[in-house]
Amino acid sequence: MAALLRRTTFGILLTATLYHLYLVIHPFMPWSRTEIPLLDLTQVERAAHVFLLVLAGYLLMVARKPTKAGIGAWIFAGLAFVPLYAFWVLPLPLIVKLATTAYWIVAVVPAIVPRFARALDLVAALSALAPFLYLLLQFNDLVNRAMLPVPWDLTMSFGLTFLVLGLVYRMLGPVLPSLVLVFLLYNLYGYLIPGTLQSPGFPFDMLLGKLYAETEAGLFGIITGVSLKYLVYFTILGAVISALGFGEIIANIAFLLVGKSPAAPGRATSVMAVMMGWFSGSGAADTLFVSTLNEPLFRRAGYNRLIAAGLSSTVGTIAYITPPIMGSIAFVMVELLAIPYVNIIVMAIGPMVLLLIAVWAFNEFYVRKMKLESVEGVAGIDRRYALRYGYVFLPVLLILVMIYRGYSVNLTVALAIFAFVLLAYLDPTVRPPLGKLFDGLANGFKHLIPIGGAVVAANMIMTMMVLTGLASKVSEILLNLSGQSLGIATVLAALFSLVLGMGVPPIATYVLTSALLAPAIQKLAVANGVPDHAALLATQMFLFYYAVLADITPPVGLSAYAAASVFKTNPIQTGLYAAFVALPKYLIGFTFLLSYTGTALLIVPVVEGLSTVQALLIIVPRFVFALVGIVLLAAGGAGYMLHKLPSWERWLLGAVGLILLYPATWLNVAALAVGVAMILRDRYRVRQAAVP
Repeated sequence: MAALLRRTTFGILLTATLYHLYLVIHPFMPWSRTEIPLLDLTQVERAAHVFLLVLAGYLLMVARKPTKAGIGAWIFAGLAFVPLYAFWVLPLPLIVKLATTAYWIVAVVPAIVPRFARALDLVAALSALAPFLYLLLQFNDLVNRAMLPVPWDLTMSFGLTFLVLGLVYRMLGPVLPSLVLVFLLYNLYGYLIPGTLQSPGFPFDMLLGKLYAETEAGLFGIITGVSLKYLVYFTILGAVISALGFGEIIANIAFLLVGKSPAAPGRATSVMAVMMGWFSGSGAADTLFVSTLNEPLFRRAGYNRLIAAGLSSTVGTIAYITPPIMGSIAFVMVELLAIPYVNIIVMAIGPMVLLLIAVWAFNEFYVRKMKLESVEGVAGIDRRYALRYGYVFLPVLLILVMIYRGYSVNLTVALAIFAFVLLAYLDPTVRPPLGKLFDGLANGFKHLIPIGGAVVAANMIMTMMVLTGLASKVSEILLNLSGQSLGIATVLAALFSLVLGMGVPPIATYVLTSALLAPAIQKLAVANGVPDHAALLATQMFLFYYAVLADITPPVGLSAYAAASVFKTNPIQTGLYAAFVALPKYLIGFTFLLSYTGTALLIVPVVEGLSTVQALLIIVPRFVFALVGIVLLAAGGAGYMLHKLPSWERWLLGAVGLILLYPATWLNVAALAVGVAMILRDRYRVRQAAVP
């Protein structure tokens, strides 16, 4: 039975991957003009995508050992019971209510009664077929009666909604599905809340109709479309690269580039993370990759395990902001804001470089302070090896060229996948067994499932926020709390994002903060002299950046957990060290939001608004100030620059670095002078101490 289940699950995962790859080439096929609904109607494509996520996800859950029910499980179940009660009070036939209750049982009961989990997960996988087939057969009628659904429409909507929530609970924990339920209850009973947050409340049947039947809302809305159009191709690309053995080749080349100094493990981890970020937009996956490869090097060099795990989890998150393939948030921005993807790539370069420098600087200072020893890399890895396998970066060039030329991202990434496969089978030293390729293709969709589930959940939240107008209400509250101060508002927004990210994946964090907080922050930025479009871009990148940081912020950070699993450290302590080893990263986002000159770190806002010469006169100094500030902050955090630093000097370096990050040119010049004076003073002291 177990073997049959494994083969079935593998077959479904492989089929799902091939289906999505076929969607890319379908428009170029001669028969594409026949209007096959499954392949030509946007909502039906999204419905098929969600169905495959739910089907494959629950089948994977059957093979997992159930976890004990904690307080989060009971909160989730308690919140989930209220919509079930609301459904039962609707004037509907008993058979409809019983069918709906059955969906609720298979989705929710395993959370609080784990011994039923495996059997009910299998039932849940099979029951996902009904809402999908119902939508295919009733598609035209469903769209026409979205606001006035018939009884079985309601059952299918309720059933699929709770199947998604149940899957998200199993894969990501109780916070995100419980948050969706809170928004659902707010839509139903918001009229009971006094004051600013009061909403009129909506009939449950109307809400279920919107979640299931509307083309751009609910389960199949524009954010779900991001998973279908972009994310699935990135997860397939990353999995195929690993299956073909190119991941190890990239890692070897990265280690070759950084030399054999004591700092090499940290340097190599950073370079590997950036290189893997070229192909993957998953922070946790990249963290697991670099941690697994470099853990022996960190151990041999004598790194503290928590420092090593913190470094690895921090650089792993760089994948989210490393062009050309970034994380899911970038593509949500493309869809929601109509920003060209190439602009987001350019805006991400500055924050990515600054974050990388922050990690790199801390690593260098830490190694010198602890006087660690050099380590040898993999034997036989030399310049000839890099030249021999340098072709692995050709698909990156292909992606960059095609994106610049305006080709669709899914077509671009699909061609890169085919290019990697072709290169692997043309090189006899790489050529893997065909089974490895199939494993990689199947794992591509498997890796998407938790991300895809979070995306669909985020789409439901967005739909319900739009209905109630909650975004404008929260923005009004933020403006009042901040006293119309941009600095205070950004601090509150950053804290909200980090706290939210403790239990919610980055994409859901961004969707929520972008909808709830962006209007107020953008308004304050404009009031502080930032032009409208520059304020829009800076606000969204600020929220994007902090949503990424949430992936390593304790107590719940997926990248921190991934590193902890390799280094055998406590996940929460790993998250604390991940926050500590590159402390300046928490300040970078403020720099490009507090003034127009600060937006120069994003490049695009000033290039769009000024001449080339004027833009360069702002961009170059701003990067110089920011880079020096980050290095000084890293030195203060590590407690070492040219020698071991006393406490007062660490604090002074931190203060100077902080001032350098604040976008005020004359203040920055003064701080730079102080920083240079401190460096020259320490250099002189070190030389004097070396004189016999």
